[in-house]
Amino acid sequence: MSSDFARIMTLLRKERKLSQKKAAEDLGVSQGLLSHYEKGKRECGLDFLVRSADYYNVSCDYLLGRSPEPEGKTISVDDIPEDDPNQRDKVTPGSVMIAFNKKLINNSLNVLFSMMTRCGSSTVIKEISAYIMLAVYKMFRYIYSANGANDENFFMIEKTSSQAGGSAVMSLCESKVAAASSGVSLEGEDAVTDSEDLRIDTRSLADQYPRYYSSMVNLIKNSESRIRKLEGKE
Repeated sequence: MSSDFARIMTLLRKERKLSQKKAAEDLGVSQGLLSHYEKGKRECGLDFLVRSADYYNVSCDYLLGRSPEPEGKTISVDDIPEDDPNQRDKVTPGSVMIAFNKKLINNSLNVLFSMMTRCGSSTVIKEISAYIMLAVYKMFRYIYSANGANDENFFMIEKTSSQAGGSAVMSLCESKVAAASSGVSLEGEDAVTDSEDLRIDTRSLADQYPRYYSSMVNLIKNSESRIRKLEGKE
């Protein structure tokens, strides 16, 4: 059984504000057994998996972590909305990966920036924006430098220094965001003082961002898959 099953079962129950006792009764198992399932101490059978999918109105693939979307669907590049009308209908077979990833990132940024405006912290907005710009800057320099004929005088900072310096500044940005988002005001900075407007779950995310929900959850899944591979978990 996928280790994601325990996490997702717990997430769904808590999102629906169900006690473990109530969910166990509805699913026809003891509270102790459901607790073991939710902690990953026991593996459930196929019958319980299907019953749980029906109970929470999600797909079995979602419960097993095989799909980031409750319906269990797999998205293609054509399923993702495109905000830039100039880019529509320009996808060729050789550019599908670029178009797919570009849409995932752009749409997810729409969600991120929307949430940033609700956080009430100028530090969060400033530092996240700087972090993203620096990431784009660093990657642009790598691609720019792929052709040795490109003049490095295009930039003010020498290539090696720019990459190391960019990473250092990004780390500083991240530390400031970590503090501000935890309600800690560093010297000369502000912080999030009321996080209630940032409360969100899978259903509210889909309701608030119907155009971008698929992009966001797929970006999360792709990112965590890379992290898990690094950790040797996939």
